Amino acid sequence: MSNQHAFPNYLRPRRQADASNAPVAAALRDGARGKAFVGASLVELLRFRAAAQPESCAYTFLEDGERQGTSITYAELERRARAIAAFLQLRIRPGSRALLLYPPGLDFISAFFGCLFANVIAVPAFPPGGGRSVSRSGSQRLERLAAISRDSDPSAVLTMGETIGRLSFSPGLEVIASDEITDSAPDWRDPAPDRSTIAFLQYTSGSTASPKGVMVTHGNLLHNLAYAFHLAETDESTVSVSWLPVVHDMGLIEGVLQPLYSGCPAYLMSPAAFLQRPARWLRAISQYRATRSGAPNFAYDLCVRKIAKADRDTLDLSAWRAAYNGAEPVRRETLDAFARTFAGCGFQPSSFRPSFGLAESTLLVTSDRWHPSEASPEKPEAVSCGRPSFGTRLLIVDPANAHPCRAGDTGEIWVAGPSVARGYWNQAAQNTRTFNAYSVDGQGPFLRTGDLGFIRHGELYVTGRLKDVLIVRGVKHYPQDLERTVADRLDPLTGGVVAAFAIGRGTSGDLIGIAAEIDRRELDLDGASSARIADIRAAVAEAHGVQIHAVFLV
Repeated sequence: MSNQHAFPNYLRPRRQADASNAPVAAALRDGARGKAFVGASLVELLRFRAAAQPESCAYTFLEDGERQGTSITYAELERRARAIAAFLQLRIRPGSRALLLYPPGLDFISAFFGCLFANVIAVPAFPPGGGRSVSRSGSQRLERLAAISRDSDPSAVLTMGETIGRLSFSPGLEVIASDEITDSAPDWRDPAPDRSTIAFLQYTSGSTASPKGVMVTHGNLLHNLAYAFHLAETDESTVSVSWLPVVHDMGLIEGVLQPLYSGCPAYLMSPAAFLQRPARWLRAISQYRATRSGAPNFAYDLCVRKIAKADRDTLDLSAWRAAYNGAEPVRRETLDAFARTFAGCGFQPSSFRPSFGLAESTLLVTSDRWHPSEASPEKPEAVSCGRPSFGTRLLIVDPANAHPCRAGDTGEIWVAGPSVARGYWNQAAQNTRTFNAYSVDGQGPFLRTGDLGFIRHGELYVTGRLKDVLIVRGVKHYPQDLERTVADRLDPLTGGVVAAFAIGRGTSGDLIGIAAEIDRRELDLDGASSARIADIRAAVAEAHGVQIHAVFLV
């Protein structure tokens, strides 16, 4: 796929810098914080920051999500990256893969850049729990890790010294404790990666048995980082906070790499710290005057439900200008509830940035400020995720015949642009189907996202997943629509979970089941369950003209 069209001038490839920091700094634009980076790789990016802002704090890890723990400056991070890279260069070949298994903290970041500085392809993954063997498949996490290891065929594992003794690895696999490598790196050789060089493999959150590794290049990353930099209106006051796992694309790219690209300080905490006490996330945003921080939709729901008024009264969210919501469907009800709940803390609804993206397009595809009044008449509950720019192009296509859809019609979302990855690692046939799609009128190549949506006035509205579509008598029904109908009709279900799904096939198509969470006390009342089930069936039949095969109350 061509990456040549529609690059902004400051993203165009340029001659590689030599191994010393001075030419790197001289060849790049103004190094002040908040200025856009001009370069060809993330190696140049870190060296740029280390030359321009050597003593500026790059990352601070918040222990338990509250106390300031370890910090690292740009100069220190570059020194650690060089040291780890020099160690790797003596042991494994360029282009080899290295599995990164780290607990929450800053050591992962040093190891990740150590791989890039050695032209070793980083493979981030969740480490197994203490005391369990990597070769054993007793848990879902272990199964997934084993599958990633089989697919990526790593030459090395990078982890912490304290972790090595608790794990077992395949014979012949180089196991490296990166925290035990000294900072001296006299033999480091600049691998001079360019935009086409693979930086890391992002394994998707699909099947546990067969996850697919997206090949993300330096060029993909730089384009996506510049795109987000532009959308977030980055300036001298930018501060980032993230609790997202760094082995996922949103946590790594938005939480770690974007602050580096922007030259702004980043405060990180573990996902567990947030999940245990959601107030920690907003407290960090308040304390450090964070201007950008994002999460999936469920996190904003969790804050509404779990943060008490006493905690809300201590928060100042007035500096938060870019509140990204992505990685899962964005719900209008969530945005409304969060904005209403935290209005007294200074949060502005216009700070929300509903976003659409996927690992196969690095991370971000579209994003924009939320405008609550701009609802689509066709689907008033749908949320605009903005319009494509920076050379990104969208096409909405009928997945059954590859015909482009008319404006406002729902179809599969196809994406083209410089952020689209090279494909899946070792998946040639899948790559042809997914990354090389053409419409019947010859438009392409496009990435098939598997997501459904429509475009209205140039803005993208995401409605669901293609594989989730339910078909009854030839009519498509989207689970999200059925779930919303049930939740809206039955007040006692508000705040509970509703799920619509296929439970089999009948003569007319899919047999639809509904599972709904209700107050457990209602299950004990005579006739209450039957009345609820009848209500659910009636609500769906009236709104969608479809019969529900089974209803489950939980």
